[in-house]
Amino acid sequence: MADRAAVGRLLFVHSRRRWSFCLGWRTKLLRERKTDPQPPQSEMMEDCLSKKIEITVSEAEKRTGRNAMNMQETYTAYLIETRAVESQTEGQCSPPDSLWRRYSEFELLRNYLLVNYPHIVVPPLPEKREGGWKEMVNETGFQLKAESRLKALNATFRVKNPDRRFTELKHYSDELQSVISHLLRVRARVADRLYGVYKVHGNYGRVFSEWSAIEKEMGDGLQSAGHHMDVYAASIDDILEEEEHYADQLKEYLFYAEALRAVCRKHELMQYDLEMAAQDLASKKQQCEELATGTLRTFSLKGMTSKLFGQETPEQREGKIKVLEEQIHEGEEQLKSKNVEGREFVKSAWADIERFKEQKNHDLKEALINYAVMQISMCKKGIQVWTNAKECFSKM
Repeated sequence: MADRAAVGRLLFVHSRRRWSFCLGWRTKLLRERKTDPQPPQSEMMEDCLSKKIEITVSEAEKRTGRNAMNMQETYTAYLIETRAVESQTEGQCSPPDSLWRRYSEFELLRNYLLVNYPHIVVPPLPEKREGGWKEMVNETGFQLKAESRLKALNATFRVKNPDRRFTELKHYSDELQSVISHLLRVRARVADRLYGVYKVHGNYGRVFSEWSAIEKEMGDGLQSAGHHMDVYAASIDDILEEEEHYADQLKEYLFYAEALRAVCRKHELMQYDLEMAAQDLASKKQQCEELATGTLRTFSLKGMTSKLFGQETPEQREGKIKVLEEQIHEGEEQLKSKNVEGREFVKSAWADIERFKEQKNHDLKEALINYAVMQISMCKKGIQVWTNAKECFSKM
């Protein structure tokens, strides 16, 4: 159940709160890519806004099949159901469209979203426990846009003017991951000890049952008290199962920390490319100025070559200046484009980060409150068991 809920959240649908996600034009584009020309952007956005879809992962089942190596394997398939939001608001109850997808296809979808929407905090997938659609998505070429890990690492250490907000966000994601990790470890230790305490209470039931066999007046009371102790010992299994559900909600935000860092890394890469483009443009402008004036400001191989083999002819110099001027013009346009792209990325990313923070506060508050309510209920059940045992003892 936890796996299905987390997969559902990847599709922007939570079991307790439903979000709509504009997938209409994207789904249509993937389905008709080979046969129909791509519609204009305005038409796609209109289609997106007018056909919002509610998506749920409603069922999961184990299946057996053969993989690419012709070896038999067992895997989990998830049933995805989609329904138009408009039909519900208008009072119509149209049957949902449905299809089955494997975990690996959810991974492919998430990678596609990460590459094509780098400013979005893409929800994480649950841990894996356990093709025609794949080809369509792969044909969009999204994997070609993915940045290499080496380039990302290089950008992290060589960006000269990092955005303070994204730097703080990256530090926050590290701290959030650390805090939730510690919280989950504490919960696991408490749950382990609590399991032992509850199961040991089963010994009360065994002892009271054995004792009742040798008593006449007290026998019935001891037997009933032993029954209550057995029920108390067995109740820990359901308690821990419910507690695991809340732990999974916390664990989801443990993985969200990596999604935040992915947005920060993308911004670092864009800032690094911007700085490299500005540096290259400044270098070309300096070369053009040196050729025009005939003076060299810094030591260079070109200066040594000129001294050894003589100066260039005016025609050669003019030709190089013309090439550099064209490159400078292209560089200025490229720098302007990167600046615009960077500003749009920051604006879109920060809007989604603010949305993420609001949703995170709501989710974690809800999970912690429900966990506290569960603990209170558990204690009340323990009090009730001992109250019943007291009544049994009183009737002896």
